[in-house]
Amino acid sequence: MNNWLNKIRSNSKGIIYILFVYIIAQFLWWEILMVRQNNALLEEKQKVYELTIANTDQLKAEIDKLQKSKVQKTYMVVGEGTIFLLLLLYGINLIRKANIKEHELLDQKNNFLLSITHELKTPLATTKLQLQTLKKHQLTVEKQQELLDIAINENERLNSLIDNVLLAARMQENEYHMSKERVDLSDFITKIAHASYRSSLESGNLKLTLEPTVFCEVDKLAFPSILTNLMDNAFKYSGEIMDVRIDLKKIDSGISLLVSDRGMGIKEAEKKRIFDQFYRSGSEETRRSIGTGLGLFIVKYLVEKHGGTISVKDNSPSGSVFEIQF
Repeated sequence: MNNWLNKIRSNSKGIIYILFVYIIAQFLWWEILMVRQNNALLEEKQKVYELTIANTDQLKAEIDKLQKSKVQKTYMVVGEGTIFLLLLLYGINLIRKANIKEHELLDQKNNFLLSITHELKTPLATTKLQLQTLKKHQLTVEKQQELLDIAINENERLNSLIDNVLLAARMQENEYHMSKERVDLSDFITKIAHASYRSSLESGNLKLTLEPTVFCEVDKLAFPSILTNLMDNAFKYSGEIMDVRIDLKKIDSGISLLVSDRGMGIKEAEKKRIFDQFYRSGSEETRRSIGTGLGLFIVKYLVEKHGGTISVKDNSPSGSVFEIQF
């Protein structure tokens, strides 16, 4: 299916470029013909003057006028033609960019459909397997508890995915409204981390460095989505080096919140696009990491709704650092 779509896109793009080249070539040829036609008319007029005017001085004056007229009309045709050509090239460039953007959006949506299908099926299949195992086998209480915990975690993952999709839909329609209140951000982040990432804290894979009593106006329902999406992203791309950090501190301009990892990092060319809806690096058929391309889009939207800004930079010696400033 993808090969067929790519073939159509490639053919349509080739036809468009051929059409553009043809239009430009035709326009240049029209300009040349106009100049030639103008010169031919003036030459014929000069021949008429030579046959009808006997006075040499008068003939010379009329020929000089014709030559000046010839130069002026040539400049006029070339000047107007050049302006028109520049406008034409500008329009062609806009069409080319729109065509490229459309193809990118189609690819991103196609990747999103592939990823969302996988993301929905995986927790459902895992939960079903745990329940079938519980039903068919006589297991110890400890084993039963382990399988139930796995099923609950997968259910929470599925619920989080659905929440992200619904939130993204509300954001597109500008239906999401903030209800902010003053909270101790240090305490709030600690509670979120312990509720969702207790095992990572206990293993040392997640470290918190939070300046105490940092107060901020936040939406208590929306802010956890900012933190969990950034942390999920950090763990997802950490690879073998699980070292995720959350730093919170007061700065001159307000509050700085950093989520950092030591994973594969982000290519410079992709740093401006990672916050776009559905955008994910590579193709859904070749990439190994799971995801829908909604997480960072939601993060940026919610951060800006809080009146903050978010940026990404390289970590040292490897990885990425997402910094939010309120």
